[in-house]
Amino acid sequence: MTGKEVEKLLKDVHDGNKSVEEALEILKSFPYTDLGFARIDHHREMRTGYPEIVYCAGKTTEQVREIFRVMIEKENNVIGTRANQEMYESIRKICPEAVYFHEARIISVQNKKPDIPDTSIAVITAGTSDIPVAEEAAVTAELLGNKVLRIYDAGVAGIHRLVDKLPEIRSCRVIIVIAGMEGALASVVGGLVDKPVIAVPTSVGYGANFGGISALLAMLTSCSAGVTVVNIDNGFGAGLSASMINRMK
Repeated sequence: MTGKEVEKLLKDVHDGNKSVEEALEILKSFPYTDLGFARIDHHREMRTGYPEIVYCAGKTTEQVREIFRVMIEKENNVIGTRANQEMYESIRKICPEAVYFHEARIISVQNKKPDIPDTSIAVITAGTSDIPVAEEAAVTAELLGNKVLRIYDAGVAGIHRLVDKLPEIRSCRVIIVIAGMEGALASVVGGLVDKPVIAVPTSVGYGANFGGISALLAMLTSCSAGVTVVNIDNGFGAGLSASMINRMK
């Protein structure tokens, strides 16, 4: 429930369009619903501007379906990250409108279309192997109401692939850079633009990459000003942060 929805509910009571009892019925599970294995936070959208987003990994298919069911009943937009095909098929039985983004591993149910600002978010990958993390970031940003420019496979081994896209990149309000191996691309982009850069290290790489640790440390020690870093493979975190920046008034 958003602040605007609560305001409308109170106005309906004030104007006599709803009774106090009807309003109490709507608010009785506010601010959360207790399912025993999860307590779903309906108050989050009012506090942060975004509804609770479900991290599906580690949950059973039945748990994910029940969480989605309650959130759909509340007419919330629902995003489930790190979801698999089995979870999607289960949710689709109770909500045929559910959509699965296979590469991003995201399940989405959109009950309300968000307003979309004129400005965009760029999502750039160093290599093709980084695309699954990039798609998690890009799809998250799009579902939260943003236009996204995708530029994939533009790493430092062939930097000319990035340079010819600079005019488009510079037109965006915030840039997400996703790279494994040594993670150098974030520093390069940070030195070429005057916009905030959100760097995402990935676990892509050979042994000395240490599952993304080398890219993480390289990004954290970047000499380019304006580069901030999220956790390894955390495309969702980058997409959400970029959305918050892009949608600031």
